[in-house]
Amino acid sequence: MDLPSLALRNVLRNRTRTLLTMGAIALGVAGLVVVGGFVEDLFAQLAEATVHSQLGHIQVYRKGYFEFGAQQPTRYVMDAPAEVDAALRQVPGVSDALHRLNFQALLGSGRADWAVLGEGGEPDKESRLGTFVTYTEGRALAAGDRLGMVVGRGVARALRLRVGDSVNLIVSAEGGAVNSLEFDVVGIFRTFSKEYDDRAVRIPLAAAQELMDTRAVNAIVVTLAETRGTDVAAARLAALLPAGRYDVKRWNELSDFYEKTVRLFDRQFFVMNIIILAMVLLSALNAINLTYFERTGEFGTMLALGNSGRTLFRLLMLENVLLGFLGAAAGVVVGTLAAIVLSAVGIPMPPPPNSDVGYVALVRIVPAVVGMAFAVGVAAVAIAGTGPALRASRLDIAEALRQRN
Repeated sequence: MDLPSLALRNVLRNRTRTLLTMGAIALGVAGLVVVGGFVEDLFAQLAEATVHSQLGHIQVYRKGYFEFGAQQPTRYVMDAPAEVDAALRQVPGVSDALHRLNFQALLGSGRADWAVLGEGGEPDKESRLGTFVTYTEGRALAAGDRLGMVVGRGVARALRLRVGDSVNLIVSAEGGAVNSLEFDVVGIFRTFSKEYDDRAVRIPLAAAQELMDTRAVNAIVVTLAETRGTDVAAARLAALLPAGRYDVKRWNELSDFYEKTVRLFDRQFFVMNIIILAMVLLSALNAINLTYFERTGEFGTMLALGNSGRTLFRLLMLENVLLGFLGAAAGVVVGTLAAIVLSAVGIPMPPPPNSDVGYVALVRIVPAVVGMAFAVGVAAVAIAGTGPALRASRLDIAEALRQRN
């Protein structure tokens, strides 16, 4: 007996019921493709915003800075950043490396003071990194801005600053000395993180080093050609640098918000998978039970003609898998088309937590998500049909034939 061809003929025998069952399967699979693609786009956009607003892909610090540098920044500086720069030249995929000097300071406008977190950076490289930084007023720092400053939108609101205003930056330098410099505000920026914007100011690296009375830096920020290469590049860099002297941190290790968001949506998507699996399973189970009840006499005849219960079970499971395959394939097609249409239109999204910037979401067609959705559709029908197929294979022949009459 050619079981596959017989299974196909049986599936197509009652086309109306088959189409209804396939429709339920396809709807569930399409939902998984669309929702999964939406979640993947959320992760991707959040990752790029996190990387290209502030953090870069990798940051390198002197050992201990990550734990204690906020309290004692001058004790955890890198006096010879060229050692890290040399190692970075041996790491494939590195696009850029910029030096930063971070500090805490008091910013005064003449009307009020505001505690800020300062960054001294290299303006040209910072501009290349900060593709997700938008300027609500003014412009980014340029190489010629020796005493120029850009401030976060929250800082500008707190001190009522406008482009062109002069401000004083007061810091505690090494040894406890208090240094101060006057800066001109050239831009007001906004990033993906409202918390960062409420405290951040950026000045040229040379000005920060003059304020802090040092020629050192305390962070080297690395950007890569592709975000997905972060883990490999970080591992390679850590292997090249002297053990115990530096900390190499990936961007997702530095962004607690991103990690928590991913865990939250992963769990929600897992629960949605379970719900859709249950819906498809119940729909398929109802259709399979009804079909098997109508075919009880047919099953009795097959057993009476010498077919074993194992053969009947294999035939019915082939029918179930084939039904699941056809329904899941249709769902993948429908879900992919829906993803293309929704991405072309765009889905306006409100600002996420800790941000005041909305964005336009897309639905990404991710092979892993599509494959998982397809597997869920096939598995649901196979699971739903296992019990009824077992019962059919164990039918009493005389009882089954009697029901046929």
